Amino acid sequence: MPVKLKYGSSKSSNTRTSLIERLHLENRFVRMALVAVLGCLVIAVAFFGYLYFKYERIVDDRLKNGPIFANVSQIYAAPREVRDGQKLTASAIASDLRRAGYNSNPQLGTYQLNGDSIFIKPGPESYHTTDGATISTSGGVVQKITAENSAELSAYELEPQLITALSEDNSRTKRLLVTYKDIPPRMVQSVLAIEDRRFFEHGGINYVSMLGWIWHDMIGDRKVRGGGSTLTMQLAKLLFVEPNRSNKLEFIKYKLTQILVAFQLEARFTKQQIFEIYANQINLGHRGSYDINGFGEASQAFFGKDMKQLDTAECAMLAGMIQSPSRLNPYRHPERALARRNIVLDSMVETNAITPSEATHAKAEPLKLAAPNVEASEAPYFVDMVHDQLVQRINDQDLAHQNLRIYTSLDPELQQVASEAVELGMKSVDELVRKRYARKQDNGPITYPQVALIALNPHTGQILALVGGRNYATSQLNHAVAQRPTGSIFKPFVYAAAYNTSLNGTNLDGNGPFTAVTKINDDPQDFGTGGKSYIPGNFVKGEYPGMVTAADALAHSLNIATIALAQQVGYNNVAALARSAGITNARGTPSMAIGTYNATPIDMAGAYTVFANNGVHINPWMLASVRNSSGDIVADYSPEAKQVLDPRVAFLTQSLMEGVMNYGTAAGVRGRGFTAPAAGKTGTEHDAWFAAYTSTLLCVVWVGNDDYTDIKLQGADAAAPIWTEFMKRAIQLPQYSDVKSFSPPSGITVARIDRVSGLLADSSCPEKNLYAAFLDGTAPTGSCSQMNENPQNFFQKLFGLGGHASPEPQPAEPPVSQPVSHAPHGTDAEPALPQPAEPQPQKKKNIFQKIFGGGGDKKKEQQPAQQPPQ
Repeated sequence: MPVKLKYGSSKSSNTRTSLIERLHLENRFVRMALVAVLGCLVIAVAFFGYLYFKYERIVDDRLKNGPIFANVSQIYAAPREVRDGQKLTASAIASDLRRAGYNSNPQLGTYQLNGDSIFIKPGPESYHTTDGATISTSGGVVQKITAENSAELSAYELEPQLITALSEDNSRTKRLLVTYKDIPPRMVQSVLAIEDRRFFEHGGINYVSMLGWIWHDMIGDRKVRGGGSTLTMQLAKLLFVEPNRSNKLEFIKYKLTQILVAFQLEARFTKQQIFEIYANQINLGHRGSYDINGFGEASQAFFGKDMKQLDTAECAMLAGMIQSPSRLNPYRHPERALARRNIVLDSMVETNAITPSEATHAKAEPLKLAAPNVEASEAPYFVDMVHDQLVQRINDQDLAHQNLRIYTSLDPELQQVASEAVELGMKSVDELVRKRYARKQDNGPITYPQVALIALNPHTGQILALVGGRNYATSQLNHAVAQRPTGSIFKPFVYAAAYNTSLNGTNLDGNGPFTAVTKINDDPQDFGTGGKSYIPGNFVKGEYPGMVTAADALAHSLNIATIALAQQVGYNNVAALARSAGITNARGTPSMAIGTYNATPIDMAGAYTVFANNGVHINPWMLASVRNSSGDIVADYSPEAKQVLDPRVAFLTQSLMEGVMNYGTAAGVRGRGFTAPAAGKTGTEHDAWFAAYTSTLLCVVWVGNDDYTDIKLQGADAAAPIWTEFMKRAIQLPQYSDVKSFSPPSGITVARIDRVSGLLADSSCPEKNLYAAFLDGTAPTGSCSQMNENPQNFFQKLFGLGGHASPEPQPAEPPVSQPVSHAPHGTDAEPALPQPAEPQPQKKKNIFQKIFGGGGDKKKEQQPAQQPPQ
């Protein structure tokens, strides 16, 4: 036994000796090198383990509250109303429902299209109840709407369209979340073909590709890009790892970290889940001021369609943009985008995803991009306002991650129209600005003005379209809520306050009740108070037509006459009326009458609902309802409304504003081809304004400089053309095409008036007529035939100078004075006031100028005003 032990010990000793000799371990340097290698290995393992557990905690923290992405709250437009008799086809209704998600999401709703008829059935997740209806059309017109219970309906609302998702963080990131099953197979195939062909085979790391990259990096071949990154490694970088290429060591650490996180992701998720997260996170450029993250958002941004509707060429283009979204942006670099798309298509052939013939067909397809105007597709200023209002009302800053469905007032079609009108109109404004600078021979930088447009339903206060600036990507400042001096669009409130006096029988200065033909003095006057002088002028310097009718004073925006009228009515009475209509800054001073106090364009749109809505003021609104993902109501909102004016006063003031459109400062609207019945007012006070409406739409346009300098353009030249472009397009849409004449309420008489005499028109004065509205019993009783009377009697009646009129001659035809609907908008419209045959040298002008007057929007004072607004 001892011998065996000795033998064995000797053999073992010989073996160790042999191993030491073979490894040269007797060499001190070899032993030191081995220790160093082992030490490095221990350090590497420790470092690897540290990073592994560090990023395991990071991934855990990211996942502990749910999935990688919290559900994103989404904003929806107002439901489209289909009315009996509306110009609309069944196929157009089907297209609308398809865009809203019907049929593709049965929980939302379904439809069945049968020729000219369509059956609609909302699902449990619909904005509406599950009550269905059949809409029958013929010849492009809705003929009949029948509920499921066979009851006939006059209207039926369709499912609201998705506008956009809320920005989810301070970097203004947008994404439309999609699931793996929502992603078209062609989208998956195109991404894998160009980014990671072995995605479904490897465990997160493509070692062959990684080693190839390392080799090329060692030999200095910079043509190989991407570092051999798999989709999982790319996702690790996108979500958890901050790239660091400051030096080789930091870059190696970054790559190692990327690999470790990739292992974590592969251990926690299936391949389908990893691709889904990647598809929602990958950045594909930006739109406006928002980053576009994910294929869902990108398909809407670049193609204006749901990702499920993308064809092979479109999928390939998005996949190609992953490499460099800015350099391959199809709007800025279409040639690059096409070339990269075609490379992706070739890669798809190599992976057998498509055939060569399919690739050839796809390569022949041009880029079919959506309009690049972000304001048109997403209404970003509107969305920002919705978010701000939600924060105020729900008191939660983190709204984007609550998976809310936010239903609003927006009409996407009208928003598109508004955006187009602003874009086109501001080109004309810019040209006017350039010409003005050229005339001044000013070599300084040109200040181009900003713009705001608000369109709403005058009867409900629903904000249907909103443009807050000319370029959201350049400036997110929303000019629709900027406080600006209102200028002459304030003036109708002075005339409305004057009409109020007629209701209680008050005579202005003892000259009878206020009417459209009441004479007002437009000669220079001192309206100073408290010992301070205030002598305003009219827009056209030196133009003082003397006594003018109220209709002409407002139609031609005469400043002096308007202030004189406000003085007679009482400044405080005018200010109180304006405040009740939402112009909260108005104060009872003389300058208030010509719009020196501030209001926002939205405020003024709301204020004009008083005239358009039978005296009822409605606060403009945009939030209708907030619901959770199950369709349960979180909050509903109702508009605020109150009666501010008697309906008769509202109509009387509106009648004067029709004159502004037909023969006053806004007559250019008619010259530009807008012929529908409308009422409105131009305004100029450093800024240019135009506020006007039809029976279906109210729109306010503001144009001005951000630095509050004078734009030096009239509302008629800068704002009214934009309004015209908008309205001409808007009334082509079925929902706004049914424009009607304004109908007078009970107690109103509409009469044809001779503009020269201010009396009823008859056959002896067939020209220079206008239609004016009067409270019953206040219309003129004489006719223009009296112009053939004794001149003394005529002037006594015209100016109320006293005396007794001689008996009236019998007119050749009965004068018109009866409660009938007003005349067509264009009747006897005059683009300019008549001029005297022989001007007088005196300060005052002749009798015709006294009767008609002239002027514009902006006040030009003879001397500086010494009494600022209070």
